[in-house]
Amino acid sequence: MRGSSHLAIGLITGVAVAGLAPGIPFSLAGIALAGFSSLAPDLDHPDSRLSKRLGFTQTYVRWAFVAAALALAAYAYLQLRPGAEQRLFYTGALAFGLIGVGMQGGSTRRLALLFTGLGTVVAGLYTEQLWLSLLGTFVALAPFTAHRSWTHTIWATALWTYIGYLADQHLGWRGVALYAGSGYASHLVADTLTKSGVRWFLPISEFSFKVPLISTGSASGNLLEVGICVGYALLVLGLVVGHMGF
Repeated sequence: MRGSSHLAIGLITGVAVAGLAPGIPFSLAGIALAGFSSLAPDLDHPDSRLSKRLGFTQTYVRWAFVAAALALAAYAYLQLRPGAEQRLFYTGALAFGLIGVGMQGGSTRRLALLFTGLGTVVAGLYTEQLWLSLLGTFVALAPFTAHRSWTHTIWATALWTYIGYLADQHLGWRGVALYAGSGYASHLVADTLTKSGVRWFLPISEFSFKVPLISTGSASGNLLEVGICVGYALLVLGLVVGHMGF
């Protein structure tokens, strides 16, 4: 399913939580969190909507490799005498330079997400917020897994919900866990409607749960995605209005 459809379904799910869940205050930030969470499983794909947004440092990653190459070459030229050690440093400089120049698209974005995630981990450790470190770990590791593997499982959904729970405890923002967990789960449910399906219980089971309604990327599939989003929105709207007693 396309990222835009996942985002729409996540936001609608956030509205459902805000309007129907007992004891959960209506919150635009919570609805936005559900939308963000609905995109999180696809961090395992370098070209996903969220990967592109969080990979904003990708240009700097490339230049960091080029800068490292220049630094190694300068050190070898200025500090080392001609010989085997200097040649080794020149070789390392060449390798770093070629990597920096050659990195394009997905590979650069993976490294950018790795550095973004590690930075978040450090921030969490410094501020003593476990939820922030766990979030950074997720962001750092997800891009290096196969698409629709461990980020598309019930265990990842539980982890994401737990991160929301810890954030709730630390920030005192009631409902974070429910907004985050339901938004994340909405992604897996939506992908279950595609022909590829979702292996919810990896690595315990390789069985792919699917209701093969949608052929992702096809004209008919795109039209069906729009229909599902509209139908889901109307259903949630009707339930919320009925719950509010209008």
